[in-house]
Amino acid sequence: MLHSLSESIVVLIDFQTRLMPSIHDGASLTAQALRLGRIARSLDVPVIGTEQNPGALGENAQEIRDLCSMTVAKHHFDATVDGLFEALPEGRTRVIVAGCEAHVCVLQTAVGLLQRGLSVTLVIDAIGSRKAVDKEAAIARMHKAGIEVASVEMVAFEWLRSSQHPRFRDILQLIK
Repeated sequence: MLHSLSESIVVLIDFQTRLMPSIHDGASLTAQALRLGRIARSLDVPVIGTEQNPGALGENAQEIRDLCSMTVAKHHFDATVDGLFEALPEGRTRVIVAGCEAHVCVLQTAVGLLQRGLSVTLVIDAIGSRKAVDKEAAIARMHKAGIEVASVEMVAFEWLRSSQHPRFRDILQLIK
């Protein structure tokens, strides 16, 4: 299913300062998440963050925090248990998910959103784990569960739909 601007919301999961140095290819996936968040904000798609046990793992990187209209602090790996579901704006039924760790918090949150009746898209170039094998296993499990997979560019161009979109040139600069 193609992504609609009016139905979409982006959730950036646990891009925390103490966690990211141990994530495989963490700098690259953070850059992709920032790109996704900036594109979303430019197109008026809401962005929400989560932080796993921020007292122990610290807050999200400041650039991530700045993109989020709010950040949900959590202790459960599934953020829907700690208030993410209630924080989603009404009418936003397509959740675009990025974050860490793919096989723990991303997986459990994505499945939690799916179980609550939402459509979920996993942005595979903006998720990560400490080990690449865990990321790959998480992608396979989520896809099998009915979660769509996409890349940052796929989502961006689906939001735009056409090169005649009034924000096309601005978004193209964020994509390149």
